[in-house]
Amino acid sequence: MSEREEHALLKKRIDQVLSTFVAEEAQALADIDDCLTPLSEQLHTAAGQGKRLRAAFCYWGWRGTGQPDSEALVRAAGAIELVHAAAVVHDDLIDHSRTRRGRPTAHIALREALPHHARPTVGARALAMLVGDLLMSMAGQLFTGCGLPGAYLNRARPMWAVLARELVAGECLEVMHTGREPDPDASVKVIRYKTAKYTVEHPLQIGGLLAGAPPRLLQAYSDYGLPLGEAFQLRDDLLGLFGDPEHTGKDPADDLAGNRPTALMAHALASATPTERAELRHLLGQADLTDQQVERVREIARRTGAVTRVEVMIAARLRQAHDALAAADLTGEARRALADLATHATDRTH
Repeated sequence: MSEREEHALLKKRIDQVLSTFVAEEAQALADIDDCLTPLSEQLHTAAGQGKRLRAAFCYWGWRGTGQPDSEALVRAAGAIELVHAAAVVHDDLIDHSRTRRGRPTAHIALREALPHHARPTVGARALAMLVGDLLMSMAGQLFTGCGLPGAYLNRARPMWAVLARELVAGECLEVMHTGREPDPDASVKVIRYKTAKYTVEHPLQIGGLLAGAPPRLLQAYSDYGLPLGEAFQLRDDLLGLFGDPEHTGKDPADDLAGNRPTALMAHALASATPTERAELRHLLGQADLTDQQVERVREIARRTGAVTRVEVMIAARLRQAHDALAAADLTGEARRALADLATHATDRTH
């Protein structure tokens, strides 16, 4: 079986774990009152899609120590996907995003649940926030109830707390840096804490800690995971502006309208001519950008060399991850799987 086929099989197993668990929790919520059914549906929507990369990294963090396949570990790995689902709901709420993966975001969809509310937009945003909170709680519930021995869970519990804290820190940093003067270094720090760590580094380390990995292997996971996580998000930023919305499921104007502190825009603003800089400042943060205005931002990003710089950043981080992987003392099977996941995470169209 090839690494891609193995990942597809693992994804199917994770999907099944999440489908079963979320169905039970969503039904329990709806059983409280029929009017909560739209929130139950949003639990399914939030958790029902994704590449399951975070779960895969956790799984191979476990297998890299020499531990065998484990259904309980698959459940623990699936819990990290619920953290991601919660982060997506909250992120869309913070960014006022209207669509995600081609569907209305939670705070948009939930307006239909409030036909008689005096301020349905405000009410729907409150409901979406609570859906995100519940997903985060469900993640902890699935993790602690995964079936692994308590001693194993205790080894990973501190890292679970680190994951949550640093994810929140990253979201806060993005909010606090939005609208500031462009700073490529600050932009990298935002993506490091908002996405990179909880996408690759922390799942790997949680898998390793559950398995009792030695400190040297945990450090190797960090040396591989952090640059790869940054490369993953840098690719995501490029796709956010240049990707096909049919594949990405994301409006290319979203990051621009939110004036988010991406490395791409930081480099574009830093290298733009005074006229281009004024044009970008006028467009960034503007709602309802036209297709022509979005295309103009793309033109400036290309002309200033910002796109090339971000591609160089991605390539450098991918090399760093592969070098760390080559030096790591882990099983050959895990090494091959993690090498394939590194390519899958950075060489993508959505």
